[in-house]
Amino acid sequence: MNQVILIGRLTRDPELRFTAGSGKAVATFTIAVNRPFSKENEADFFRIVVWGKQGEHCANYLAKGRLVAIQGRLQNNNFETQTGEKRYTTEVVADRVEFLDWGNKGAGGGFDNSSFMDTDGFQAIEEDDDIPF
Repeated sequence: MNQVILIGRLTRDPELRFTAGSGKAVATFTIAVNRPFSKENEADFFRIVVWGKQGEHCANYLAKGRLVAIQGRLQNNNFETQTGEKRYTTEVVADRVEFLDWGNKGAGGGFDNSSFMDTDGFQAIEEDDDIPF
């Protein structure tokens, strides 16, 4: 089983790219996760990769400093530098990203949920006497 759940803050704004062949969106960013019981406020930094529409939402609505919850899997990659040195990386490929801060991206808040809510057919309740709770 390969599953990871993290809660942390973005260290920079997400970067959005599109793959050359299919044009599929991919967003990348790094989060800082505080170490529990650390007397010196230590943190671990994780590179996050988010594909598709969810990646586009991350790029559009997240910014540096925002608190997020990530659910996904660890993935190891390796590559060779121009000097022939072999490098290894580990990243989290996110299946789910929860925006834990709310507000507008540019206004120091977080995510504005209004663009995702379908309000067609919604009707406000005038009186709450009939509500069972």
